[in-house]
Amino acid sequence: MAEQVAARRYEIREAGLRRRLLTPEGLDLGVVLADAGQRASAFMLDAIFIFIALILLAVFVIVGLFSLFGVSKSSAGMPALMIIGLIGYFVLRNGYFIAFELRGRAATPGKRLSGLRVIARDGGRLTADAVIARNLMREIEFFLPLSFLGARASEGQGDAWLNLLGFGWTAIFLFFPLFNKDRLRVGDLLAGTWVIRARPQALAIDLGASADGSGAAYRFTDAQLDIYGEYELQTLETVLRQNSPEALDTVAAAIVQRIGWTGPVANSRDFLTAFYGAQRPGLERRMLFGRRKADKTAR
Repeated sequence: MAEQVAARRYEIREAGLRRRLLTPEGLDLGVVLADAGQRASAFMLDAIFIFIALILLAVFVIVGLFSLFGVSKSSAGMPALMIIGLIGYFVLRNGYFIAFELRGRAATPGKRLSGLRVIARDGGRLTADAVIARNLMREIEFFLPLSFLGARASEGQGDAWLNLLGFGWTAIFLFFPLFNKDRLRVGDLLAGTWVIRARPQALAIDLGASADGSGAAYRFTDAQLDIYGEYELQTLETVLRQNSPEALDTVAAAIVQRIGWTGPVANSRDFLTAFYGAQRPGLERRMLFGRRKADKTAR
């Protein structure tokens, strides 16, 4: 009985985290949002990785300054050392999140280990503007208040009320995801993003094998394959994994019209699997030569 109650509570909680995700073509992919615990664990993992990188950066800077300029504790070079460290820490913590989320998986190492990724709430492509906005907002939410308090404490100028205000400010933003149904940070609200649970990724050959060879009847020209980009390929992969007949038929009809396909389409899944298998190698070759095609609007 207790197990049934626990299972029912889990189902209710999971249902509360499911959202519709409509692509610009009107296709509902459906996603499951990350809960607050998953987001917190991902952030803690990333914080550990940043801390390790910060230690390595500090060792590199200190060793470099001492070896090149003979900087000592009493020399005038110590303020320069502190400035370099602060700038390096700022660039490191912001560059870490932005660089990883701008990649194809849209996830930092902490998010990947926690099974999460970032997407645009409007179903479109995740833009660089959105990634930069959501991560720079973390400075106001978390890093700057704590850095300020840490600096004052190190100078012996800590004030009880100021400390309380700083920790209160950080706590408001830290627990903000607990008080909205989409588990959004303020940065997510500003950037128009969701953090969702990423589906396990399989190799392209697995999808190609699912058609049992029946996709061999479909042959596409280079011009037809060049119409779509990486975003559309990722959307197609999601549709194939979900294997919803209605979604497969909708996407197949859209691609047929878009590429000007005149041949027969006996089975929507076979057609889409063949198109996926033909398009992916071309996009990967473009990436190798630095000519990425982000989506169908790119050249």
